[in-house]
Amino acid sequence: MNRRGFLQVISQGILYLPLVPAAALSMPQRRVIVQQSPVAGFQYHQGEKNFHRLCLGTALHLKREADNKYDKNAVAVFYKDNKLGFVPRADNTAIAQMLERGEQLFTRIVKLEQSKSPWDRVRFEVVLDG
Repeated sequence: MNRRGFLQVISQGILYLPLVPAAALSMPQRRVIVQQSPVAGFQYHQGEKNFHRLCLGTALHLKREADNKYDKNAVAVFYKDNKLGFVPRADNTAIAQMLERGEQLFTRIVKLEQSKSPWDRVRFEVVLDG
């Protein structure tokens, strides 16, 4: 194919481009697991009080606490309006930055265990939807 033929094919494709649905042109959505963590401070907040209401797959939500005097990257973990605890300090920097950027994060329970150790009671995963 010569250059003129190639340009004609390209120009014809451009004319038909508006007829293609926008959804067909968009990139497929990907869900990426950012991390899995236990709930830190579970015993100090409303975690124990709400433990019997939790089950695998229960949606949680994260809230940035930039004014937290103990941790500048604090991210609280909530079940409905009940604070269960926090994303562990060792694991919260990336999550805090993503929340500040307005990233779409989804959080759900991936492990529940009747354990004496509060660190073993609830484990959650954070998923980036994008």
